[in-house]
Amino acid sequence: MSLLRELYGPFFSGHNWLSVLTSGQDWLIIFSLVLMECLLSVDNAVVLAAQTRVLPNLREQEESLFYGIWGSYLFRFLVIGIGTYLINFWEIKVIGAAYLAYMAYRFFHVKFFGKKPAHQRRQRSLANLSGRKRFWAVVAQIEFTDIVFSIDSVLAALAVSDNPVIVLIGGIIGILCMRGIAEFIMKLMEKVPELEPMAYVLIFIIAIKLFLTIPAIDIEISSGLFGTFILIVFLVTLIIHFIRKRGNKNGD
Repeated sequence: MSLLRELYGPFFSGHNWLSVLTSGQDWLIIFSLVLMECLLSVDNAVVLAAQTRVLPNLREQEESLFYGIWGSYLFRFLVIGIGTYLINFWEIKVIGAAYLAYMAYRFFHVKFFGKKPAHQRRQRSLANLSGRKRFWAVVAQIEFTDIVFSIDSVLAALAVSDNPVIVLIGGIIGILCMRGIAEFIMKLMEKVPELEPMAYVLIFIIAIKLFLTIPAIDIEISSGLFGTFILIVFLVTLIIHFIRKRGNKNGD
């Protein structure tokens, strides 16, 4: 119990909350954490938008992200308390990278061969699940993705401030911003079909990026550089879409 009080006591201190909420300096730190969260979560938003595509309509896709937000908040609260120990969980990054790479492999295998891999055909895919079972399966995928991607965010935030309340407020606002980015990408995918395969190419690249950060390799690609790369890929894909669209109109 004493360990729990030490780890999570600051969250339940009214004086700590009042001090943070009334301090201009603390809000400046929170604002910097929100910006950092958004930069670190660009790749997360791409993955989330691609995951929701298995759901039949935009309403369910947005609803799955809504439930995912609350799971993200709960997990963020838990991990901030033990944030100093998260560096020992590099295995989660390996599992996450393998899972993302498999997502990309499965998508292109179906796209080019018209069927799932042999071992996958023996299982029920998300697309074959009915109604709410499929919906909750997608929510579970979103939560797993959040767990993988939140490790870097929490560690980076704790390096900026050791006050867990400041880190929590910054994380909450940052998650809302990231979900907004994911919803924008989802709606864009509805209008630009080329974005879906592009998203899975990015997911494979993200898997490589995530794997490179494990301690045995320790290669870190800066969030700003990678965010710029994703933006360029998006712009190139949009240009390709409009060129193809114009070509189809001329063909008609």
